Amino acid sequence: MGTERKVAVITGASQGIGAALVKAYRDRDYQVVATARSIKPSDDGDVLTVSGDIADRNTAQRAISGGMQRFGRIDTLVNCAGIFIAKPFTQYTEADYIAITGVNTAGFFHITQLAIAEMEKHGSGHVVQITTTLAEYANSAEPSLLASLTKGGLNAATKSLAIEYAKRGIRVNAVAPGVIKTPMHPPESYAGIGAMHPIGHMGEISDIVDAILYLETASFVTGEILHVDGGQSAGH
Repeated sequence: MGTERKVAVITGASQGIGAALVKAYRDRDYQVVATARSIKPSDDGDVLTVSGDIADRNTAQRAISGGMQRFGRIDTLVNCAGIFIAKPFTQYTEADYIAITGVNTAGFFHITQLAIAEMEKHGSGHVVQITTTLAEYANSAEPSLLASLTKGGLNAATKSLAIEYAKRGIRVNAVAPGVIKTPMHPPESYAGIGAMHPIGHMGEISDIVDAILYLETASFVTGEILHVDGGQSAGH
């Protein structure tokens, strides 16, 4: 069990941004704990996969304890797992509410609490949330109260944790994307969605990965909500 190389835990790691982050951290010689509902075992000995629902605390416990047993430390947590459902407020169902708050809020709480407890033991660490620019800059074309409720809460939690742990060597940041080209969006929707952004097009997965890697190395940055949203947060 090595304890010198850094270890990143990434949730929502089976596809899209999460899968790209696994590759990006491995390219930087991090060992990685990758968790998602449907993730498959990896043939890379430096990647530990943990399948399960991140809303279940048992999944978080298995990810963090498994990472400690395999790699000996936890240096970074990227809270990438998330559910986004856009619909008028009065059309949300109880099932929508339970699913979204379970993954976006409870999932964040459980694994972040366990990861920070390990980071405290060696006096350093970094936690990053992926939120949404809609939490701060609502758009009537895309009503999304439950995203604002949960991801807006994560923005606030990011600042709270950044201050709580600032003198303990643990930084906490967030990336607030606009709409990114992921499997969630069919290609035929790109033109219409892209027009919602002042820059005129959707973002790429690499834009979010690059932002997170910047924060990873930005030792003087904590409590930051970094908007990677094609100008949406600047205005329309």
